Amino acid sequence: MTDIHDRRFDELDAATFHDLVRLRVDVFVAEQECPYPELDGRDVEVGTRHVWIDGRNGPASYLRVVAEPGGCHRVGRVVTRSDARGNSLAGVLLDHVHATTPGLLVLDAQTYLVSWYATLGYVPTGPEFVEDGIPHVPMARPSADD
Repeated sequence: MTDIHDRRFDELDAATFHDLVRLRVDVFVAEQECPYPELDGRDVEVGTRHVWIDGRNGPASYLRVVAEPGGCHRVGRVVTRSDARGNSLAGVLLDHVHATTPGLLVLDAQTYLVSWYATLGYVPTGPEFVEDGIPHVPMARPSADD
């Protein structure tokens, strides 16, 4: 069974936060060649959750859930280390978030992943846009109660 860690910033030790941010930087900034301000201030917000699965070499897959004004939650920074891809880890993390997060979930999907997010119940909510040089589509997933 895969252990899912779900912590707020004040529940993380410095080494763990370092490893989570390093995974994000390794994939988004280095691998995808997309320099952008990775530390955007949202990691430390009271309503933010850091959700991840560890592998043999530290965090293997990660995402962040940020509480937004109006009560919805934004899923972001969905990332899986290159040597851990193809094992459905991001899907496992999203299933956990769907089961533990009430209300509307929103995200900005990289365009090539729109069909994958659709299999998880997300629907496009606007036109494609380019952020940091990468095409994205805004998507949302209503809760079962909506």
